Amino acid sequence: MTPSFLHNMLWRLAGAAIVIGVTAMAHAEELNVYSARHYQTDEALYSRFTKLTGITINRIEDKEDSLLERIVNEGENSPADVFVTVDVGRLWRANQAGIFASVDSPILRERIPEHLRHPEDRWFGFSTRARVIVYAKDRVDPSTLTTYADLADPTWKGKVCIRSSSNVYNLSLLGSFIAHDGEAAAEAWAKGVVDNFARPPEGGDTDQIKAVAAGECDVAVVNTYYLVRLIRSDKPEETDVAAKVGVIFANQGSTGTHVNISGAGVLAHAPHPEAAIKFLEYLVSEEAQRYFADGNNEYPVAPDVEPNEALLALGSFEQDTLPIAEIGAHQPLAQQIFDRVGWK
Repeated sequence: MTPSFLHNMLWRLAGAAIVIGVTAMAHAEELNVYSARHYQTDEALYSRFTKLTGITINRIEDKEDSLLERIVNEGENSPADVFVTVDVGRLWRANQAGIFASVDSPILRERIPEHLRHPEDRWFGFSTRARVIVYAKDRVDPSTLTTYADLADPTWKGKVCIRSSSNVYNLSLLGSFIAHDGEAAAEAWAKGVVDNFARPPEGGDTDQIKAVAAGECDVAVVNTYYLVRLIRSDKPEETDVAAKVGVIFANQGSTGTHVNISGAGVLAHAPHPEAAIKFLEYLVSEEAQRYFADGNNEYPVAPDVEPNEALLALGSFEQDTLPIAEIGAHQPLAQQIFDRVGWK
């Protein structure tokens, strides 16, 4: 047997052990999850966990800020066991509010790369999405655009589409620039991008992709799962949009491409803490990681689980391994910078 074969077998055995361990927790009867993830495909995660354990999951779904405010207001009387959300900035704000408990789980520490979880294990990333540059295949030579910094170059004046500054994905992206290069460099980049806007920021990531395909701009910054949704769509008009754009994984020669996470943490006053930890451990099992990959086109965090075929077709890339908790901490300053440069 080769070392790589043995390594893969060990990871598969670890994944199986997670599922077996979860099954053994059937003595717990319920789990209360407050979730800001609103993906229909997540139903499979919840139903499968219940089938394995007998634990009934009670869910409250709402926007992130509303759920966080509710948890804080409920205080020690909160019935919530787990808070699930997207973007590290939201997890950072939740931790600042003191709602998370530190979790001692060898499984979570082993299955989740260190840079994708809180340094004191108060929250954990369970899937990632890369923030990439998409370009018009018929108008752009991708060799001329290899870094995020390039987007601020006057070459791209009138050619850039991107979401508003209040969007958490952009706040985290700029937060990573602050962490890497400092406030002044981050502000210079933001000002350069504003100068290159093809139009005022509007819409979501899918709208930016469609704008590139329609010729309203030549390049845009988006999360990978929005593009892969179009690629895998059964609607010809959406696959036609996807066919007109290419993907650039930025900063491959330096910091790596910026990634963000979907994540969760066990709450400090969780009435069912053991079930809550087992739920998080289930989320890093091979089975659950496949749900993230196949159901919502997200990159798994577990090293033994590959992305879906459409994500793989985009190409491999080196991701930024900056501790993602640092990015969240820089979001307030990122918003100040966006405001100063007139990024609406």
